[in-house]
Amino acid sequence: MHVTIAHAEAAIEAARKKAVETKTQMCIAVVDSGANLKAFYRMDDAWVGSIDISIKKAKTALYFGMPTGAIGQLSQPGGSLFGIEHSNDGLITFPGGLPIVDEEGVLVGAIGVSGSSVENDNIVAQAGVAVLGVSELPDHPWRT
Repeated sequence: MHVTIAHAEAAIEAARKKAVETKTQMCIAVVDSGANLKAFYRMDDAWVGSIDISIKKAKTALYFGMPTGAIGQLSQPGGSLFGIEHSNDGLITFPGGLPIVDEEGVLVGAIGVSGSSVENDNIVAQAGVAVLGVSELPDHPWRT
């Protein structure tokens, strides 16, 4: 199953409102369960470079079923995923990308936000996911 366009639009609107509240200009991307772009919003004056970053944050969160910040922690020098950002045509391994999980615990998409500090990016992404439910997958044998 994929995130619906209605869900993607609701996530983008909630994220946009949080960006306005935090006085930031963001690019907000939602991808479906196949990592295909479902919806995108670029606020006025958001950095052009944040277009690609927001999409890659969403894809990264989807590919690995976890927040991009968590992948970033694992990809530090000496970490078990060091160098992973060079795979999959480029990943983003700092905060601002979150999985979108439905009420049955199925990964249906992801949101990626870019345009400010990674702390603000993550706050805005969390606002987008919060209107849809949870952003963490249930326990799986391959997750630690």
